[in-house]
Amino acid sequence: MKYIWERKNWFDFKYDNTVLLKPLSELRVLQGKLLGRLASLDIKLETEAQGAILVEEAVRTAEIEGQKLNRDEVRSSVAVKLGLPYGVGSHNRNIDGLVDVLLDAVRFHDKPLTLERLNGWHAALFPTGYSGLRKIKTGKPRGNEPMQIVSGPIGKEKVHFEALPRDRLDEEMRLFLKWWNSSQGSVDGILRAAVAHLRFLTIHPYEDGNGRIARAITDMALAQDEKMKVRFYSVSSEIMRSRNEYYNILEGVQRCRIDPTEWFLWFIKCITTSIEDSRDIIANVFMKVDFWNQHAQDELNDRQKKIINHILELGPGNFTGGLTTRKYVSITKASRATAFREISDMLDKKILHQLSGKGRSVHYDLVWPQVGK
Repeated sequence: MKYIWERKNWFDFKYDNTVLLKPLSELRVLQGKLLGRLASLDIKLETEAQGAILVEEAVRTAEIEGQKLNRDEVRSSVAVKLGLPYGVGSHNRNIDGLVDVLLDAVRFHDKPLTLERLNGWHAALFPTGYSGLRKIKTGKPRGNEPMQIVSGPIGKEKVHFEALPRDRLDEEMRLFLKWWNSSQGSVDGILRAAVAHLRFLTIHPYEDGNGRIARAITDMALAQDEKMKVRFYSVSSEIMRSRNEYYNILEGVQRCRIDPTEWFLWFIKCITTSIEDSRDIIANVFMKVDFWNQHAQDELNDRQKKIINHILELGPGNFTGGLTTRKYVSITKASRATAFREISDMLDKKILHQLSGKGRSVHYDLVWPQVGK
């Protein structure tokens, strides 16, 4: 037997509860602390935190598939959809579609998951009908060709996994959706998210985009578990950091080489680390809100806001070398004279300060808000 889907009732994943009990209990404590901390946020801070996590999730879920998204364009799309005031940048239909999918999965987690809804997500991910240079079937399941996950150069491809054949696809999706819509509350929500992720990827119903949709379904399952219409941690960020491990363990389970318990352990660890890492993201959100509150009355143009948000996104001390006129020109595409004038304006408004040090160029940094003030 080569693949797990060749087994009868293959989707009834067997795992060792005794092995999972301790890490799952520790995760639940961590999850409770995070949600308790965020429960007292006012609507402005909650929306800011949601926006920061959504930007991170969109960028990373695409990066897992080898797509490099422009973070400013993602931030702009998220800002528009959440009603945040500092969306700057051009709009990209592919990015807008991805953000729409992530929002729909979480905001409407209490709505039934149907094939029509999944097809809509798929169409949103590929608004032009192309994946790169390749025309694909969009908004509908894949065709009759074998669906293989391969890597390596042409002529020396390595097949990591082959999804179940097309003639089984419709029935497998029917069973998956029936299970999804009936299983909420009957099994642990974290483990249910892990099952949904693995099961959807094993079915692999679409020609492309299966990974992004699987991760959206994961977010949806976690939102259902937490009974929240916003996300405060990014699972895709941790998957991206451990991408090789992620693919290896998926392949191991799908090819019957390792016990499914290993997948559940890895998934619990992934969620745990995602929650731990979210603390830095949310702390940075608080700092951003403090910054913009301090400068709420300052008139700034889109180029200035873009520079400020770029530095805020990186965090204190992380903009290597500080801001220079040359960097301002490179990021905003302004002329050198305009860059000099707009930097001077931000110095006058005490948004920027000049860094000490030697060198031909003058370097600047934000006047960062002081914690507790």
